[in-house]
Amino acid sequence: MLLEQRLSAILPLVAGGAALLVLLEGRWRRHHALQFATCQPCDDTERPTPQKPQKSSQEQQQKPPKPVTPRRALLGVEESPTVGLSKDPDATTRRDCYIGWDDYFMSVAVLSAFRSKDPNRQVGACVVNPESLRIVGIGYNGFPWGCGDEQLPWARLAPSQLDTKYPYVCHAEMNAIMNKNCESLLGCRIYVTLFPCNECAKLIIQSRISEVVFMSDRYHATDAMSASRRLFKLAGVRVRQHQPRARRITIDFDQIDL
Repeated sequence: MLLEQRLSAILPLVAGGAALLVLLEGRWRRHHALQFATCQPCDDTERPTPQKPQKSSQEQQQKPPKPVTPRRALLGVEESPTVGLSKDPDATTRRDCYIGWDDYFMSVAVLSAFRSKDPNRQVGACVVNPESLRIVGIGYNGFPWGCGDEQLPWARLAPSQLDTKYPYVCHAEMNAIMNKNCESLLGCRIYVTLFPCNECAKLIIQSRISEVVFMSDRYHATDAMSASRRLFKLAGVRVRQHQPRARRITIDFDQIDL
């Protein structure tokens, strides 16, 4: 009897709870059905890509063209590896095919070598102050001042060494150092077309030049060049081989307007 009374009291509560659950489930279904119907797809691949407004042909014509330097020579371009002069009367921007400082100073050394009368090997040197970027000395290989070019031998080989050029020729580095137009070469840089021999290395070190930039190292394996590298290392003189940006530099006097 007591159990029946308890069940009769609990059953209405259970029935009410079940009805409440059914009501909540219906509301949940209606809410999500509405949300799914109005929700936009969230997949990026389905979103339309915004289109940039197209400029009219009139606006495109009004836009000034990007300035380009007309030139015969481009640095590092295989189709036109030569650097030289160019002319464009209508240009409004600077030329961008000029040579860099390293190429410029090494070119001065090469041009100085053109003065050499040595029939076998022409060498040029150019001493530069790296702070002011001014040339302070230029030289090329040749006989000492006052010694006639016709009075001394130019041969490389002869029965006697006195009949060769080697006891008499002043190297380009020596002449560039002796031709300096400043009081001291302390901290200067020397550009030379051929790696200095051991005798020139001693002159470079004693003149307090701090860096050597060379072009050719054809005598690398000789004892004289090994001695040079050893001296430079001990004296703390920096040595590097020139890597030209311009493969070829042309001097054409016909291009110059007189």
